[in-house]
Amino acid sequence: MEKRIEFYMTAGIAADMDADKHFAGAIGHIIHRFLTDDWGTLCNEDCQLNEQAKKEGGRILGAYNTQRGRVYIITDDALANPQVTTVLYADEY
Repeated sequence: MEKRIEFYMTAGIAADMDADKHFAGAIGHIIHRFLTDDWGTLCNEDCQLNEQAKKEGGRILGAYNTQRGRVYIITDDALANPQVTTVLYADEY
């Protein structure tokens, strides 16, 4: 069975993407980074937890700085199918 990823975003992220095409492009870029295992500005310990979650299941977190503030991308369970992944501002966590 092919792995599916369902992406969601908060209303705040969506509104800012609608208002600013450059920010929308930045979000697209950080989603690509997340999907290629670039976890952004996480410490080594958190990166290791992500690698463990990819193998054993569990949450994956990416943290990225943007012109509108810090953005998180969170996958609820790396082994779920579909994977539910949310893009949100850090202060919305």
